[in-house]
Amino acid sequence: MWRRCARRAAPTSQTPCGPRWRHLGGADGITVHLREDRRHIQDEDVRRLRELTHIKLNLEMAATDEMVQVARRIRPEMAMLVPEGRHEITTEGGLDIVAQEARLREVVAQLAQAGIVVSVFIDAQSSQVEAAKRIGAAVCEVHTGPYAHAFHAKGRDAESPAVAAELEKIRRAGERIRTLGMRFNAGHALNYFNVEPVARLPGVRELHIGHAIVSRAVFVGMREAVREMKQLIVQAAR
Repeated sequence: MWRRCARRAAPTSQTPCGPRWRHLGGADGITVHLREDRRHIQDEDVRRLRELTHIKLNLEMAATDEMVQVARRIRPEMAMLVPEGRHEITTEGGLDIVAQEARLREVVAQLAQAGIVVSVFIDAQSSQVEAAKRIGAAVCEVHTGPYAHAFHAKGRDAESPAVAAELEKIRRAGERIRTLGMRFNAGHALNYFNVEPVARLPGVRELHIGHAIVSRAVFVGMREAVREMKQLIVQAAR
């Protein structure tokens, strides 16, 4: 999957760079985050992507009335509920479903009624997995940021106890997600060096990766950057 990364610049249209290059590189879907402050991507970009994209479109969104209306109008294949903070450059942690179950249950129901598969971005905690099931989510994307940070801090040593501990948290969360009948996805801060251990986890369906692919594309082009990442994921999953 591909996601446009945060930038500190004036809003411009992002669609002319073309979803077809990511598609031809082997991407199974495109993820975009339409934030309330519109710092990542604009409404018109999402509308045009909906028209141009022939692979799955996943809309990351806050659980607000405005964003629910946007999603119901655009009709992406999947909408992923994420937390938002005005101070952050990009999403920094999982959605706290436990603290707002009633509201999120309403949001999930509204999106599902429009035929949209609903995903939630959560930390690798059993309490959040259980709450995701209670609100009716079909998909849980497990936050891989803590794993990625440990991987980097320990010199990219996948066998480091700290890295192994974070990976085990993701594995256990994924196991519980699947046991409850939901789909297990994962993402955040994954790159060409740390993606393979996550891709090997049992039952993981999708990995959502953005910044690393876009950064690599500066040197080799979007199509090749996607192809390289897809190859790593497929080989690791065998």
